[in-house]
Amino acid sequence: MAQDAERKSAEPFADFTKMLEQFKVPGIDMTSLIEARRNDLAALTQTNKIAYEGMRDLVRRQVEILRTTMEEAQAAAKEMVKGAPSGALTGQPKEFVGQAVQKALANMRELAELAVKTQTEAFTIISKRVMQDVEEMKTLVRLR
Repeated sequence: MAQDAERKSAEPFADFTKMLEQFKVPGIDMTSLIEARRNDLAALTQTNKIAYEGMRDLVRRQVEILRTTMEEAQAAAKEMVKGAPSGALTGQPKEFVGQAVQKALANMRELAELAVKTQTEAFTIISKRVMQDVEEMKTLVRLR
């Protein structure tokens, strides 16, 4: 029983494929048509995996940036109040703010580049599969 479930999950299209192959449509190679759709799903699966991994990496990096920023802000605040009477700020807040803005912009750029990289990889896979679909359709039309 467990083997049947395992077989079905390993090949979810087996029954569907058998059913479609029973229909003989003149001029259409059903096996090729089914294989093309299988390839479409494989490309979609690969694209989803890349998108998931990209989002995971993006979130991890955002958390890392937030943690680092908070640690740096805490250290800077300690430096500014060090030795000041009654906790008044003694450092250069203007300098600190300028550095923080520059770092924030660099972090935003890095995050945007990560997102673009992931989107480009996913788009490349889908574009390649679409081109393969076009070629497969041309072949099917020529066979008729």
